[in-house]
Amino acid sequence: MSETAGKVIRCKAAISRSGGEPLVIEEIEVDPPKAWEVRIKILCTSLCHSDATFWKMKEGPMAVFPRIFGHEAVGVVESVGENVDEVKEGERVVPVFLSNCEECRDCKSKKSNNCSIFKQKLFPDMPRDGTTRFRDMKGEDVHHFLRVSSFTEYTVVDVTHVVKISPHFPLDKACLLSCGVSTGVGAAWKVAEVEEGSTVAIFGLGSVGLAVAEGAKLRGASKIIGVDLNPEKFELGKKFGVTDFVNPASTGGKPVSEVIKELSDGGVDYSFECIGLASSMQDAFSSTREGWGQTVILGVEMHGTPMSLNSYHLLRGRSVTGSFFGGIKPKTDIPLLATKYLNKELNLDGFITHEVTFKDINKAFDLLLEGKSLRCLIWMEH
Repeated sequence: MSETAGKVIRCKAAISRSGGEPLVIEEIEVDPPKAWEVRIKILCTSLCHSDATFWKMKEGPMAVFPRIFGHEAVGVVESVGENVDEVKEGERVVPVFLSNCEECRDCKSKKSNNCSIFKQKLFPDMPRDGTTRFRDMKGEDVHHFLRVSSFTEYTVVDVTHVVKISPHFPLDKACLLSCGVSTGVGAAWKVAEVEEGSTVAIFGLGSVGLAVAEGAKLRGASKIIGVDLNPEKFELGKKFGVTDFVNPASTGGKPVSEVIKELSDGGVDYSFECIGLASSMQDAFSSTREGWGQTVILGVEMHGTPMSLNSYHLLRGRSVTGSFFGGIKPKTDIPLLATKYLNKELNLDGFITHEVTFKDINKAFDLLLEGKSLRCLIWMEH
């Protein structure tokens, strides 16, 4: 048993005290894990767009501060609470934002990756008792984020959000499996089940969109069309399997869907919306082939605008489906993705564009907001 097991740990954390303001490195206290919980020593973490989205919020029910962001990470189990048997001290783990109890009807079903016992709600603290495990040095509560909170040297996570991985798996690549890359690859593999020779369009070539391209490429897609306003994304996209590129600003007034139909002999078999705009969701749908075209929605509509479709097109065989975390069931699918990387089937290296130390964590936010990074790794300085 570790010397710190059962005791409060003092460590450094990057705290967000108000929306849009730089994070502040402070000393905090981290409580021991309660029953069904795991305390993790974070080794490496990375910044996702979701972190930045919630960090920028200044008002509303989701603007909860002070808070510790971060939900893509890898670490080592420091100690466990009662009733935790699947991981033990010293084992390497990936914390994930999506619960996977493996006991409920949803977790046992192959039809979704929902968990009906620990439903995905955006409340700010631990899922079982709604309290926090963090305090600042004034004794005030500091809130969790997406049930992970990895921008700290130590965190506490419910066991349903912990995935054990091989100690041989590279630390820097392990972070990527917690959210964005798994979301994109899973959407191509598990949700759409892209087949060999099929055609694909991807709206938005950020980390998630490029991960969709990687997944579609590995499934044998013959044509992968990337749609993005940034022309530099085409050269980048080629590394992940993008074969054709459409810039909506350079189509001469022709609808993007018409350009894609011309490139794909009447429409793609699968389209993926990775931006979060109702207009691009409609374009993605219109780009699919009549009869069987499938549109997969990965982006959350950022303005709350509803998606409008002509029911006639649905009657003619097209379909739309949502994808949350790419249909990935964390405890079974993340180890499979790790194995594919070790077998040199899956490209993870290309997603890492920058690396910083924990004290320079705000540089990671700058790089992301300036559109310069896909994934910036943040290394802890234990």
